[in-house]
Amino acid sequence: MRNHEVTARQPLLDEDGYLREPGWSKRQVQVYDRSKIKSPAVRIKEWDYYLVLNEDFAGAFTISDDGYIGLQSVSLLNFKEGWEHTETILNPFTMGRLHLPSSSEEGNTVYHDKRLHMEFRKEGDRRRILCRFRNFWQGKELECNITLREPPMDTMVIATPWKNKRAFYYNQKINCMAASGSIRYDNRTYTFDPAKDFGTLDWGRGVWTYDNRWYWGSGNCMIEGKPFGFNIGYGFGDTEAASENILFYDGKAHKLDDVTFHIPADDYMKPWRFTSSDGRFEMDFVPVLDRAARTAAVIIETDQHQVFGRMSGKAVLDDGKVIELKDLMCFAEDVHNRY
Repeated sequence: MRNHEVTARQPLLDEDGYLREPGWSKRQVQVYDRSKIKSPAVRIKEWDYYLVLNEDFAGAFTISDDGYIGLQSVSLLNFKEGWEHTETILNPFTMGRLHLPSSSEEGNTVYHDKRLHMEFRKEGDRRRILCRFRNFWQGKELECNITLREPPMDTMVIATPWKNKRAFYYNQKINCMAASGSIRYDNRTYTFDPAKDFGTLDWGRGVWTYDNRWYWGSGNCMIEGKPFGFNIGYGFGDTEAASENILFYDGKAHKLDDVTFHIPADDYMKPWRFTSSDGRFEMDFVPVLDRAARTAAVIIETDQHQVFGRMSGKAVLDDGKVIELKDLMCFAEDVHNRY
């Protein structure tokens, strides 16, 4: 049953609040309905996260409603100059008040307060990221207007439970979205080129247990004139039915088995390795920048290392075609959260 693909359109949860059919799919065929969740509202976690990345810089944008806390954040990363800044606004006991859409395919995700206005708009085959963050850093404002083009293409959707619990992880990763537009900060404009720059969406809804550690990596580029991307990761509940490891090439998904992150124990900035159980994802990774964050506040604790760097190696498609990567700027992360 490993890598079981769900193809039937159906409710995500059964009448008792458990996942109806754990597995993966190429699009959101299982329908998320917050009202069908049987767990307490404080355990429900909903988020939209966009990363827009190129060789020299990146922007990351999060709107989330995590039950007893909401977390809204923006990151600007400059790889050439070796710096990054993340600014976060916390909202107590959001408990569904942000009304995040139940599907990634329609609806807008919006957050607004006196300091931050951020919108993720779905407009046909385009996704727009609009942001104005007053006093983002050093008293200066950040603004962005980015458009991601999403043609018809496969994505990675996974539904995984935690054993013997109503907790579940329903998640979609959309890779290979051509990025245009810009981020403006400190009298500088960071402009994305849709011919070579990409955005990725991490869309998540679910009920999580309290203490979790996960690993996730993602990257996009052009190979032989066609978009290529990958999504790798584990630690999100019981993945007996399916992993979320996958390759994308020219709009088509190529499913992988297990991928292991080999992270140096003493320093995240030392070289990493990635190996796979099926031999189809074998990579070396040289870190450039560690977006590290640690928070400890009463019952909430996070320890995050989102490491950006250059990946080289080989990935193998379903038909045996070998994709050679050389110094692809991407990221891989190790995150431990208690919340």
